[in-house]
Amino acid sequence: MCEANAYLLRDGKETLIMESVDLVAPEGDGLKLVNIFGEQKFLRAAVHSMSLVDHKVFLKELDRRPA
Repeated sequence: MCEANAYLLRDGKETLIMESVDLVAPEGDGLKLVNIFGEQKFLRAAVHSMSLVDHKVFLKELDRRPA
């Protein structure tokens, strides 16, 4: 198994967003995450870093645009 867990970095803390992520793909102004069970999430975020040995993907939120 090569899937990873996705974490959102905020204020120096890691928050688990999704387990067993199989796909991280750019979509619109963010990222689409899909896990091995077919669950999907969209985040207005970018990839900050990845630790492939530890099976972790770290994401950072993108700044919100004024309306």
